[in-house]
Amino acid sequence: MYPATVPTLVPPTQLTPVAAAAPHPLAVLGGDTRVRVADGRTLPYANLDVAATAPCAVAAADAVTRLLPTYASVHRGAGALSQQCTRAYEQARATVAGFVGCRPGDQVIFTRNSTDALNLMAHVVPAGTTVITFVGEHHANLLPWRRAVRLPLPRTPDEAVAAVERALRRPGPALVAVTATSNVTGEVWPVAEIARVAHQRGARVVVDAAQLAAHGPVDMAALGADYLVLSGHKLYAPFGAGVLAGRADWLDAAEPYLRGGGASRQVAADGAVRWADGPARHEAGTPNLVGVVALAAVCSAVTAGGWAHLARHERWLLERLDAGLSGIAGVHRLALFGPGHPRLGIAGFAVAGLDSAEVARRLADEHGIGVRDGLFCAHPLTRRLLADTPVTTATAVRASIGAGTTAEHVDRLVAGVADIAGRRRPASG
Repeated sequence: MYPATVPTLVPPTQLTPVAAAAPHPLAVLGGDTRVRVADGRTLPYANLDVAATAPCAVAAADAVTRLLPTYASVHRGAGALSQQCTRAYEQARATVAGFVGCRPGDQVIFTRNSTDALNLMAHVVPAGTTVITFVGEHHANLLPWRRAVRLPLPRTPDEAVAAVERALRRPGPALVAVTATSNVTGEVWPVAEIARVAHQRGARVVVDAAQLAAHGPVDMAALGADYLVLSGHKLYAPFGAGVLAGRADWLDAAEPYLRGGGASRQVAADGAVRWADGPARHEAGTPNLVGVVALAAVCSAVTAGGWAHLARHERWLLERLDAGLSGIAGVHRLALFGPGHPRLGIAGFAVAGLDSAEVARRLADEHGIGVRDGLFCAHPLTRRLLADTPVTTATAVRASIGAGTTAEHVDRLVAGVADIAGRRRPASG
């Protein structure tokens, strides 16, 4: 049994003093929420499960509040409110296009989330196209593909690039599907380098930016992405909107993802249909106006607030979190590319001798902290990373930070993990 070890945290002034004192550029709701813990105290809730679902941005809530009194149908109404809402919907599309760096000719299609967007992408991939991805992808980028080559997990970024290059030597059209940032470890993948070798072989690239988009600028050209997906609920806009952005030709050539009003230009009595071109082709039915307006509001707010400022804030917190967890005996971090690889605000770890569900429950019940436990919809990756540690637990814990996270939240997590690790029973067997 390991002794309890409460690490000495690195003072903020020794990390990034500018970020320590600066206000966060993206205000979120819920910062004053308090929860009751097992000993009867009430504590400010420490939301460290931001990678799963981010809190609602004030900008998103304000945009929805302004919209609701004039909420009406989109695209198919002549009334003043319908026309106004149609303009709001299409302006949101333009805002999101600018946010992700769409190029002339690219389309932005609104979906429910990244999973929905990747399933739409799988739907429009031309027959005979081989999809190349890694077995460690989030299930949203692992399960939809009909004809897939799943590459083994690399040990280094260079190995990942080389594996894609080898896979692309086979004849025929190909699409490379890769995450920008791991939702298990926060590690940044070498997307631009993968895209470079893919384009040299005539392949296209779709990038899962669900995690990346909430932490820094997303530029399709810089990433080398032909297509890109993201989720509003991870980008502080929790109203059910997602995005597939990218080249129009495959999207316009495919049958509609959903069949119904809006996707059809003309329907004959005999059932013959002329389908719409452009985003309408895959956005049948009444669109999620509230969701896309909220998402666009966050895109505008975070761009105006300055990504560099936001990144400094999160980097300071992540350094503080890393320093704390590294000093706790029995805590083992999850990493694919190693501790020095660039990473965003996610820390996956396991505690020797404790099931992850017990760690998460005790953090919630005793310390007022919300974290995620399990395999994080990336089962092959998380199992492989756990196998690389000396622990015998089948699942892991994930703490993730973002807008609204404070140094006190991070310090409380570190103290809570140290307390739980120090009081654990020896593992059976």
